[in-house]
Amino acid sequence: MTLTVHPQHPTTSLRQVKYTLAYIFLIPLINWSFTWAPMVSVPGLANWVFNPVTIVTGLVLVVRDFAQREIGHEVLIAMGMALFLTYVTTGPALALASGVAFLISELVDWAMFTFTRFRLSTRVLLSSALAAPIDTTAFLLGASRIVEDIFTWPNVMMSIAGKMVGALVIWWIIRTRMERRGVAD
Repeated sequence: MTLTVHPQHPTTSLRQVKYTLAYIFLIPLINWSFTWAPMVSVPGLANWVFNPVTIVTGLVLVVRDFAQREIGHEVLIAMGMALFLTYVTTGPALALASGVAFLISELVDWAMFTFTRFRLSTRVLLSSALAAPIDTTAFLLGASRIVEDIFTWPNVMMSIAGKMVGALVIWWIIRTRMERRGVAD
């Protein structure tokens, strides 16, 4: 099977879009997980209750960044496919909440990569730092329509922390690759 992808890579096999496929299936999996994962109390911290799924949300950003390197701006099509799968598996409310959050994140990411001249690794960190609090809040507010008590400050903070850990992983990978090649990223 051959797919048309990013202009730098006119055609590619499914093996070469592995991150894109992971991205498409990871989004609905994480969104669906929010509907059944129990809230967890942190011992010793009064009222610190969070959904453990919020910790892994940063994984989506890591996979998205790699998918975007595979297929460029067509990653938005992959996001649409993932949101459709979310709609099918969890319904319109969670798909809308996820879509709004991803739209915010993608717009910040796009602006950072389009209008700044920072090093790639720096843009990854700044994009995440700007988008994570906004898209997390938007998602958890939207998800609270169908998942009781999902919008809590511990959930917001754990999700932002998870996303920033994901951004740090990407930053480290990019930085390490560029240093090995002896080029600026």
